[in-house]
Amino acid sequence: MTTRDLLIEIGTEELPPKALSSLSGAFEDLITTALRAENLFYNSSQKFATPRRLAILLKELAEYQEDKELFRVGPAVTAAYDKDGNPTQAAIGFAKSCGVDLNKLETDTKNGVEKLVFHETQKGRHAKTIIPEIIKSSLPKLPTPKRMRWGSSREEFVRPIHWILLLFGRETLSLDLFGVESGNHTRGHRFHNSGEILVEEPAKYEEILREEGQVIANFEKRKELIRSQVIEQGDLVNAEAIIEEGLLSEVTSLVEFPSTLSGKFDSEFLEVPPEAIVLTMKTHQKCFHLHDKEGHLLPYFVAVSNIKSKDPSQVIKGNERVIRPRLADAKFFFDTDRKYSLESRLDQLKKLIFQDKLGSVFDKAIRVSKISRSFARKVSGNEAYCERAALLSKCDLLTDMVREFSDLQGIVGSYYATFDGEPKEIAVAIKEQYLPKFSGDELPKSPTGVALAVSDKIDTIVSLFGINQPPTGSKDPFALRRAAIGVLRIIVEKELDVNILELVSDAVEVHSDGDLAPDTEAKVFQFLLERFRSWYHDEGVASNVYESVYALRPQRPHDFHLRIKAVSAFNALPESNSLAAANKRVSNLLSKHKEESVDDCCKENLLDQDSEKKLYEMIKNKKAQVAPLIRSSDYTAALLSLSSLKPAIDDFFDNILVITEDKSIRENRLSLLQELRQIFLEIADISFLESGSE
Repeated sequence: MTTRDLLIEIGTEELPPKALSSLSGAFEDLITTALRAENLFYNSSQKFATPRRLAILLKELAEYQEDKELFRVGPAVTAAYDKDGNPTQAAIGFAKSCGVDLNKLETDTKNGVEKLVFHETQKGRHAKTIIPEIIKSSLPKLPTPKRMRWGSSREEFVRPIHWILLLFGRETLSLDLFGVESGNHTRGHRFHNSGEILVEEPAKYEEILREEGQVIANFEKRKELIRSQVIEQGDLVNAEAIIEEGLLSEVTSLVEFPSTLSGKFDSEFLEVPPEAIVLTMKTHQKCFHLHDKEGHLLPYFVAVSNIKSKDPSQVIKGNERVIRPRLADAKFFFDTDRKYSLESRLDQLKKLIFQDKLGSVFDKAIRVSKISRSFARKVSGNEAYCERAALLSKCDLLTDMVREFSDLQGIVGSYYATFDGEPKEIAVAIKEQYLPKFSGDELPKSPTGVALAVSDKIDTIVSLFGINQPPTGSKDPFALRRAAIGVLRIIVEKELDVNILELVSDAVEVHSDGDLAPDTEAKVFQFLLERFRSWYHDEGVASNVYESVYALRPQRPHDFHLRIKAVSAFNALPESNSLAAANKRVSNLLSKHKEESVDDCCKENLLDQDSEKKLYEMIKNKKAQVAPLIRSSDYTAALLSLSSLKPAIDDFFDNILVITEDKSIRENRLSLLQELRQIFLEIADISFLESGSE
């Protein structure tokens, strides 16, 4: 089969930088998926993305679809024709569905019955007729953040299209999009070479753009070039360039031929919290900041330009001129805010509404202070610190710095608390209250920060559930799912012995009577346990392992976690499936015979068979062995110990008839099985581990 390389390039106005990478990936996926669906196969694909283009190069794409053998079986011949030999509606309908005349149909015997059949070899279409169709159908499916219309056309795309390059081998394919005809020309850098550049064959595309167009079309290559250039600029001033991957990707999406330059700002701005300086440079100028060897912010920045200037000093001066007023604003806000203490702003929180039915941010701060104090008692924390940190935690929302830089809430409050002379523990807690902010984010480290972070999140969850505003489907405007995962992570990873139901109850009690729905406590507890499900799913824990622990509804998250680890380890043992099946069998037996008088302990004197006597002794011994392990939460060791029950259990079920006619014997054997099941239920319901129960 003959092949050619295929090159598709869509040239546009500047594409949205934060969406460029996802647009490029989606463009490649849509095109390649559609080609495979059309039985047009290729060797490899390579995507390209710059601010002004989306492109894909497919190596060795088949010129033709593979031929298809079409074979359809219709009605029996006896049903296809009447007694006079005239075709029936069944025959006529079958021919019509195949798109042929009746005389084109053949007959074939299937399972001893002669039937009408349709057989045809469908020749594969040429790729060049299919490719334009695929492009036209794929572009509207791109996940564009916002679509535009331009000119007189009513069609929409993410940005106006200016050129289309469409080469199949050396052949230019015809395609009309938004009134733009495809050709064999691309365009180079907007400033260095904006004219048309001939591309004779797809394989030379990347090289031609770089050499003639002054464009590095490969996103990843351009990204790594910027990274190395930024690092070099830092080395020039004996500093470490701090490269955030999100900023690096955004900058890569803004330039086609990067050139890095370092600049400087006045040292007086270093009096401002460094987070504000960094955010200013990052948000407004897309600049990278520099640290010294001790990790302190230096008065330098690295900017990435889209042009290679003949006089770089002028570009540097321009960046410095632009960045100075931004930093001056930050310093002004900072100096103005410091005239007032955090505590002095507390009363103003009464005017800031948290939620219509839940009162002001001041009301929330009061609730959190009470919850935090109670939490501190549970974990032997400093109650006074927790209460104080909670009261001051939201005061920075009223500062000019947070109004300007909303991402710095908590961070700004921490600095101002330090300036106000608050204890370090309180200042740190104000900063840590929002942690973790996202999946995998760091957790609060200070005891007061832990208490504040948990208390604030629990109050939000309980309060919103209490007024019937839980998450629904994909909608979660208050990020309650994230808050719940944050609470569980803190308690589990900090190994805190905290009863989550008690914590929820504390959060309910700080509300006035009648403020919350009466079932709030139960719903929130259920919601938190369900968050474990998604957490463990992301961790690769089997769902039946989760279900086995969830069945017991443990109220202590860290204890829940330890049980999960234990059951996961047990599930890997060769004995696990057999023991799970036995537990399932026992559960079913006990469920079917609820009317029986089953005691918690079986009577030894009623055991008359060796197999049941042996199981009884084993259970008695195991109870003594695992009791201290369970008390110390060493569930892994406990389950490992219980796994040795397998031979005795197998022997019991092989030789003992449980449901015997003798009532006392039957009930005693059920009691024995009840003991067996109960010893496992001290840890988890392992019947969920049975093969096929997941």
